[in-house]
Amino acid sequence: MFFKENLVLALESLRSNKMRAFLTMLGIIIGIASVIAIISVGDSLSSSITTEMQGIGTNNFRINVREKDSNVGNPRDPRANIMGSSASAEDEDLITPEMLEAFQEQFKDQVAAISLTESVGSGQVKDERLYANVAVSGVNPGYLQVNNVELLSGRFINDRDTAGRKSVAVVSDKLVNNIFGKSVNPIGQEIKFYEAGEIKTYIIVGVYKHSESAMFIGASSSSEKDTQTSMYIPITLAKQSKTIKNYSNATIMSNTNVDADQFTKDIKEFFAKYYEKNPKWEVSTINMASQIEMASSMLSTISLAIAIIAAISLLVGGIGVMNIMLVSVTERTREIGTRKALGAKNFHIRMQFITEAMIIALVGGLIGLVLGLLLGMLGSKLLGAAPSFSIPTILLTVTFSMAIGVFFGYYPANKAAQLDPIDALRYE
Repeated sequence: MFFKENLVLALESLRSNKMRAFLTMLGIIIGIASVIAIISVGDSLSSSITTEMQGIGTNNFRINVREKDSNVGNPRDPRANIMGSSASAEDEDLITPEMLEAFQEQFKDQVAAISLTESVGSGQVKDERLYANVAVSGVNPGYLQVNNVELLSGRFINDRDTAGRKSVAVVSDKLVNNIFGKSVNPIGQEIKFYEAGEIKTYIIVGVYKHSESAMFIGASSSSEKDTQTSMYIPITLAKQSKTIKNYSNATIMSNTNVDADQFTKDIKEFFAKYYEKNPKWEVSTINMASQIEMASSMLSTISLAIAIIAAISLLVGGIGVMNIMLVSVTERTREIGTRKALGAKNFHIRMQFITEAMIIALVGGLIGLVLGLLLGMLGSKLLGAAPSFSIPTILLTVTFSMAIGVFFGYYPANKAAQLDPIDALRYE
């Protein structure tokens, strides 16, 4: 009954001073909304990127040829001039097909597939006025499994294609829609690829489903028709005109029951024996599972840090609550004196004003919560990520807003409780 009376008095006070109450709540509303929105967008982005990386494969291990004096964990592309280095690996310094065959044979019970890629270049597939932007990559058959390519029709590049250096291609569904439309079966159709004045002809043997990467949100073209997609050809065909025949990197996919840390060690030891006499180059190994964990942890830390900064506005809101409660105590001094004269104890007066401060903070917190969820959904949508909301975070935020009311409302409430009833009754 006592709490109900305090609640009615608090609501009546807010109702009689609507604008003042709203302005008091504004700091809490902004603080709560900022924290909820930032954490929601951070969780959405983190979940989306983690899912994307997991789609690449938690049991994938990337090997790279790098200089022996380069920083650990920062493998350098041996064919590129980076950080002012003029060093460039020769073909004999790179990973050979024989090394990969020997590795696959030695660890045949642990290796599911090995993916090799070779960038060819970007250009357009054209058919009179119709066109599609593509980036051509030479791949081996293992690329399909390692990179989780979703085939819609036809087949992927196989061993016969690579052995015969056949002019075949696997293209995206977007390219098919741009060039052939939805009524034509693209399998077996001939396409012409235009690059820097050169025209190459390929036969389509497969179509895969194109999907935007969450790690490159906002990087895609604004026009659906102009979206660049990948076109895959046999890696031997891609390397045919190049002087470098070996590989600077590869991705090894292990079976699901393989211990990641031990397998990483096995990979390092295997390739180390090939490079122990090489004075300049070595093979480094990156465990994708640890990279996913590191990326997720980093995103969570950044999101939390920004949320803590945004939460500072909650302190400003709390000071606003304290300020308005002090004003309220001053305005209602005669009321406090009357209640004390009628037998109200210090505890009753204190709880009356603490309840009012809690209601201000709670209502502000609930408005901020709704606003924060809406902003979080909007932010996630703009970034192309699925909205993600943490129930514990929401409950913690609302509880925190009530705690602000108690903390910042206690001093004014205690000041009201300690007023002398006679002085309070004589106050004008």
